[in-house]
Amino acid sequence: MSEKETNILNKLYFISGCMFIFALLVVFKLTKIQFIQGEAYKLLAEKRSIKNVVIPANRGNIYSVDGSLLATSVPKYDIRVDLVTSSEKNFQSNVQLLCDSIAAFNGSSSLELEKQIRKARNNKNRYFLIAQNIDYSDYLRLRSFPLLNLGAFKGGLIVEQTTKRDYPLGVIAQRSIGYERIDANGFVTRVGIDGAFGEKYLRGVDGKRLKQNIGKGQWKPIDDFNQTEPKDGYDVYTTIDVNIQDIAHHALLDQLEKYNADHGSVVVMETNTGAIRAISNLGKNAEGKYYERLNYAVGESHEPGSTFKLMALAVALEDQKIDTTNVVDTKNGVMTFYGKKVRDSKKGGYGKISVAKAFEVSSNTGIVSVINDAYKKNPEKFVDGLYSMNLNDSLGLSIVGEGKAIIPDPRQKNNRWSGIALQWMAYGYGVSFTPLQTLTFYNAIANDGIMVKPRFIEEIRTIDKSIKKFETKIINPQICSKETVQKLQKLLQNVVEKKHGTGHGLYAENFSMAGKTGTCQKDYRNKEQMNYISTFSGYFPAENPKYSCIVVIHEPDKSVGYYGADVSGPVFKKVAQKIYTSAPVLDVISNINQKSLAVEEEYQNYFETSEKYRTIMPNLEGLPAMDAIAILENMGLKVKIVGQGKVKKQSIRRGQKVVPKSTVILELS
Repeated sequence: MSEKETNILNKLYFISGCMFIFALLVVFKLTKIQFIQGEAYKLLAEKRSIKNVVIPANRGNIYSVDGSLLATSVPKYDIRVDLVTSSEKNFQSNVQLLCDSIAAFNGSSSLELEKQIRKARNNKNRYFLIAQNIDYSDYLRLRSFPLLNLGAFKGGLIVEQTTKRDYPLGVIAQRSIGYERIDANGFVTRVGIDGAFGEKYLRGVDGKRLKQNIGKGQWKPIDDFNQTEPKDGYDVYTTIDVNIQDIAHHALLDQLEKYNADHGSVVVMETNTGAIRAISNLGKNAEGKYYERLNYAVGESHEPGSTFKLMALAVALEDQKIDTTNVVDTKNGVMTFYGKKVRDSKKGGYGKISVAKAFEVSSNTGIVSVINDAYKKNPEKFVDGLYSMNLNDSLGLSIVGEGKAIIPDPRQKNNRWSGIALQWMAYGYGVSFTPLQTLTFYNAIANDGIMVKPRFIEEIRTIDKSIKKFETKIINPQICSKETVQKLQKLLQNVVEKKHGTGHGLYAENFSMAGKTGTCQKDYRNKEQMNYISTFSGYFPAENPKYSCIVVIHEPDKSVGYYGADVSGPVFKKVAQKIYTSAPVLDVISNINQKSLAVEEEYQNYFETSEKYRTIMPNLEGLPAMDAIAILENMGLKVKIVGQGKVKKQSIRRGQKVVPKSTVILELS
């Protein structure tokens, strides 16, 4: 054998050996995949082609206290069709009827739609869109259309459900009703009642459904049912009264528009229970329109101005440092502390007046003077008095984002205390509260000193079962003595009823209210940017309070007006009067069945006379006019009355026969 042939043969052996080794490796790999790694690859294949898709549970509804719907989850449906699944016979016999039905449903062209569907079938489209974001009634209608009514396996029907949160009241109380949103990164934003109670009660439990990858990033449900059905969330019944909410919203909106203010809030609280019956927060957008921008009542802590004078006097009265009858010199309307001036709104001040009148006319110098004299040597005692009334405490609301109450304290090293801190606190500067925190204190005064926690929720329930009820919680059973409370109640009533009171413009003879005006400078460190916060906080009726209410309006147009009595006061009055116009207070008469001897005797005389005389004139002297008229009219006679009271003289004498339709003149005493 030649050397050339030997080389060729060696190459053949080498190639054959390599091929044999490669074959062995292939067999080894196949064996390994089949018997060792098979299960892992099967799972990987399933993972890439089949997945469990979450079916969101229907979020629970939110209701008002009277059962009106405030927020609900509305199911929405996308209808698609797998144009490969149906047989040729089923497709050809139903496609034209399907297109006619869809055209009648959405007004499209049946002929054009049929062309699109046939083209999509030729292209093996397994995810053709028929209708998107339709409601439940339309979903049922489309399911009955030809081809689709054959279901998922024979007709290729694909149904995908989502839920959308709907608010029947629109923008009214939208921020307080709120929402819960979860972004792609799992970050949760919780706003209002919906956000506060979402995780625990409203969310429910999601279901699951198997879907198969059909290419191009599209997933098709495998079955016509869910593997795990979603469990709906619980329903939340709030304390909101839709009628009061509507009144408060529009009263605030009207005033914001009138004064071209930046934003404002109004809260109505039930005095005894702390139930929030209305809460409206409106802010202005770039176009000048108002909407529920932020929950200012809960989250915006700001200097209260003169509404804080009630808290200041409460501490001083409770410590017996002053009495409302004490006389205070308003110092010609100007006082100076460390070069800083305290001024009254009335130039020249009010002279020497009582502490009560200083409060009623909202004299800054008067209130500052009495607080300064009482606590300048021991300001810690004044601060402790505020603490004892829970003014530094959070309300512990379920709604996220409560603003922080701020009270300067000389014992705390936080740069809030200064040489003028006590004096400025006396008339509402340097301290800071949210509108709801301020209202909680005023409500305690209306509630005879019992401070109750504001609450937004009445009950958690399903359709047929109560899950949890929320009762009234007492923050402080007595924030101050009964005597102090009664004095403060009288001051608040006088602010409205006395002619010199800053709130007298709200006075109504047939309806009593009590409260305090507040006008606070805002951004006062920059005179060019200085604005005002206008407030009115109080309760109604004054004698037996049913509701407390606070109205706060920020940055009203100064050229129109900015005093609390003018800007916020009318909102308070409108809310109070409209509530009682639509839901009048009823006086319960406890002794309605108690007999009166005088009334019983009068009735007996009337009864005996009316039974005895039919055609003969009776003696009517001494009878009440109403009884005499009834007797004569029952006899068929006409009656003419002169005067008021009881019968003194009758024109036809007793015992005389009378003719029907005769006129009898009765003189009354």
